[in-house]
Amino acid sequence: MKTDNHRKVTTDLRENKFSGILPGKNVTDLIGMSPLEQCRAAFSLNFAGLAAYILGFFAMVFLCNFLHAVLRPLSQPRIISETIVGLIIGNMKFVQGAIDGSVRQTSDFITDFGMILYMFVVGLEMDPYRLFQRPTRDIKVAYAGMLSTFIVACSISPFLHFSKVYSHQFNISLSVILSGTASPLLTRIITDLKIGKSDIGRLAVDAGMHSDLLSTILISIGFVVIPPTKYFNTRNNDDVLLMFSAVIIQTIFTAKVAPVFMNWVNHENPEGKPMKGSHLVLSVAFVVMICSCSPAVGFNPVLSAFMAGVFLPREGRLSKMMISKVNYFLNSLFYPIYFFWVGLAAHFAKFHPGEIGTWARLVFLFVIATAGKVLGTVVSGVMLGFRWPESVALGLLLTVKGHFHMFLAITSMENGMITTSTCTVMVLVTFFTVIYTPLVVARIIERARKRAPNQRMALQWLDPSNELRLLVCLHGPHNVPSTINFIEISRGKTEPGIMVYVTDMVELTDQIAATLVHGEGADTVTVMDKSVTDMRDRITSEIQAYVAENGGGIMLRRMLALSAFNCMHQDICVLAEDLLVSLIILPYHKRQREDGKLDAGYTGFRYVNRKVLRHAPCSVGILVDRGLGSVNKISRSSPLNVAVIFIGGKDDREALAYAGCAARHTGVRLTVIRFLLDTSSEIASARAGKPRTHISEQEEEMKLDDECFAEFYDRHVAEGRISYMEKYLANSAETVSTLRAMEGQYSLFIVGRGGRVNSILTVGMSDWDECPELGPIGDILSTSDFSVTASVLIIQQHSLKGELDGLDDGFSIM
Repeated sequence: MKTDNHRKVTTDLRENKFSGILPGKNVTDLIGMSPLEQCRAAFSLNFAGLAAYILGFFAMVFLCNFLHAVLRPLSQPRIISETIVGLIIGNMKFVQGAIDGSVRQTSDFITDFGMILYMFVVGLEMDPYRLFQRPTRDIKVAYAGMLSTFIVACSISPFLHFSKVYSHQFNISLSVILSGTASPLLTRIITDLKIGKSDIGRLAVDAGMHSDLLSTILISIGFVVIPPTKYFNTRNNDDVLLMFSAVIIQTIFTAKVAPVFMNWVNHENPEGKPMKGSHLVLSVAFVVMICSCSPAVGFNPVLSAFMAGVFLPREGRLSKMMISKVNYFLNSLFYPIYFFWVGLAAHFAKFHPGEIGTWARLVFLFVIATAGKVLGTVVSGVMLGFRWPESVALGLLLTVKGHFHMFLAITSMENGMITTSTCTVMVLVTFFTVIYTPLVVARIIERARKRAPNQRMALQWLDPSNELRLLVCLHGPHNVPSTINFIEISRGKTEPGIMVYVTDMVELTDQIAATLVHGEGADTVTVMDKSVTDMRDRITSEIQAYVAENGGGIMLRRMLALSAFNCMHQDICVLAEDLLVSLIILPYHKRQREDGKLDAGYTGFRYVNRKVLRHAPCSVGILVDRGLGSVNKISRSSPLNVAVIFIGGKDDREALAYAGCAARHTGVRLTVIRFLLDTSSEIASARAGKPRTHISEQEEEMKLDDECFAEFYDRHVAEGRISYMEKYLANSAETVSTLRAMEGQYSLFIVGRGGRVNSILTVGMSDWDECPELGPIGDILSTSDFSVTASVLIIQQHSLKGELDGLDDGFSIM
């Protein structure tokens, strides 16, 4: 036995089988050693080689992170730095010489395994049932981009000779691949560049995901019929039927049985508790079994993993855990190895830069991928009413290719379908489709910033010589009395007067939609529904009667926001932007009952209010009506007692600015109550010593508060027209008790929604907010247990600050 082993090791040494582990070592010097010494030498060689590869892996990780940090100011995604490092390291001569066949084979195995996991997660994040739904905007854009790219690619690619042997099947496959989008990469880029909440960002992500889903499914179907070999010979009918049946059975089993199993695992392992080890092992085995069904008859394992992931449930703890764990593995371990593998395959020594055909394939392949997508998105944009610059930008974003496309290019080379030069061209084109995306996003943000308001549309900065423009919204005739009284106290002097746009908020139902009559303009429609027309006529007649009797300086126009609740805020914001209003007034979503309490409210209007607060191009006020509409006539003989609560912050400053407008009315008896921190309190002093925000920011806000209040005091309080009092409080508990002590003293409270910096007087109050959109003070004043006779006006000041340097991250540009 020992003699046989000794002969085997000696034979291996003579054949120099360990030379790839430690290049340059004269392994034949080990011949003649004892078996134990030879084993020790072989172990030393193996260990030294393993240590070299581990060191090389960490070098790849370090270089990728270093280059990514260098390119971060240019907003380049991580794939750019990883591709550059992989191509450079993989093409170094000493690296090419140090890597032997066994190492290449090992890297192939690792890459195949990593791509199986990658495509499984890609499929798991997609919804296949959207293919069977009514086409939405994103689906139309995706289809148009894919179709145009496919047509352009099929028309041009036959003349460029991408494959070694001319084949229609290869050209069709290449066209399908070019028509797709790397949706995971596109989603990551858009999120990192902070346009994921914008309308064009959401549209690009949805369209990219749909394009990726459809193109990969088409590739999977193509694999069943045509094997990826040099001559693209079609499979015989028996093999096609067998493989197709296996894929169908796997898909049906995944769609019907897997949800039952995964729901059981999720039920047995609720959130917040550690997952049972047996269930985890069973789940992994179950997923592996599903992914192994079709490869057992010859189907590609990578595509099989994608098909399994697509039809597995996306929701639930198990799916989320698989996505997070696999993504962690891919980002931390797999991608450095993968791009090193890409660099080895894309061998620049075989690129043939001296041949014009190489450069023609590089240029035209990039042009096909970009021009095809842009053409499709521009055509769909014309049909959907998009502006052409946004359509072009959307097409350029959807051109993005990624990891899977590089994998397909290298796999095609290894299968003998294309040359190394063509493979390198495809890798470089994939690289180029990503590198320009930050420039496209920067252009989108630039155009959005130009369309955004170039000044703060707020009362605090309103020129007194200009008219006050208000957009007052109503749910129905029950809001008319409070609206009239609000207009009355806001009217000010006859010159310059106010412009009021009274807007009806009407939900667009199927019944109302059936009565719409389109006019001559593209956006002109007439509502013929009797209930809507009767309601609008009643509102119009009541408000016009008020204007006719008391309307000196009041100009009135009627508007309509007719939409579904999920997009009504867009209509209101567009109206406010087009009409250049300074303040939007929204009715509270709850109505007062006969007993004085507020009802449960209508969630649809609450959704609209919250969206308008987020996206409005001007200041916004929410009016909680609890008796304001019951006041018959506001006059000097019958005054309205109004209180302004001022704690500090931009919203309180805006509330104070509106109070200045209301103070001009002779029938308004205004009291300004300023809450100040009692610095003599030990608790307040201790908390003040630990500010939550930066000291400079806090001091800047306090300075703005003092300047604003000083100006207000000199203009109104010093003249004796407005009462003023100060309340020194130590904490938020005293704030609440002070507010409750005011019950019954005032008919209207005007408060800021929030925007306070490190206010000890409100800290912790948001923890029990019933309606966070009202802010902590507004929420307390609006609760039914506070008062049944005091109305509340909560104001939020318009601000240009946002994540994108003066542009809100949820901007709309389409």
